[in-house]
Amino acid sequence: MIEDILAPLVSERFLSDKRYREGHLRVINALPCRRVLGLHTPEMKQVAKRLSKEGGVDSITRFEQSAAASLTYEETVIWGFLINLQKCRLEERLMMLERYIPVLDNWAVCDSFCANAKWMGRAGKQSLWNFLLRWFASKREFEVRFAIVASMCYFIDDEWLGQVFEQIERIDFSVIISHYRSAKGRPEHPQMGTVQGASPYYVRMAVDWLLATALAKFPDATRAYVRSSSLPDDVIKLYVRKARESFRTRNVSAF
Repeated sequence: MIEDILAPLVSERFLSDKRYREGHLRVINALPCRRVLGLHTPEMKQVAKRLSKEGGVDSITRFEQSAAASLTYEETVIWGFLINLQKCRLEERLMMLERYIPVLDNWAVCDSFCANAKWMGRAGKQSLWNFLLRWFASKREFEVRFAIVASMCYFIDDEWLGQVFEQIERIDFSVIISHYRSAKGRPEHPQMGTVQGASPYYVRMAVDWLLATALAKFPDATRAYVRSSSLPDDVIKLYVRKARESFRTRNVSAF
């Protein structure tokens, strides 16, 4: 949709260095149908700010009206950044998200949006939580991941931690639909839509990330929840590994 704006900002190294390009693609791990142009986050933020100044709502409307499958990875990220940049009431922003969240099909798009949604920290928590509950109950991988990562970023506190754990406990991993295939070993090509773990891989990874983050902030409550939870064994193992890898929790008992 805005490739004419993005093209001059594509990393020259991405275009000329095959090894670098494949490394970039492997990290993002976009689905095969999602084109990746090769921009980095600072450039995408730059474009989002430009579009916001030139008429952010109009740009968001054009994204909404476009065929989601035709958008590049970078365009989906910029769309999310634009929503975060808008100066509007919570209800208006949530309406924009109603149309954006179903487009999420990649961990990097989801997490880039959540990490930059600073307005969530200032929003009415009950209204925002009610909104997140819908996505916790979804059967689509990245809609559930959105709810988990947003909760991790903005609801790990004394007031909401118990409710976050309650929603994590309710996740039925067996009914969540993923478009990624589980496969052993490194894929032959960098964008094959495979993951090295059980499906839905990106929901499982989000849960272990949230638990490791909660362990750093509320170790006793997190350990108590993990000991009594019915989470799958592989999710618990991922949580323990994540906790050991983090400098904040490497010396903190996971149980």
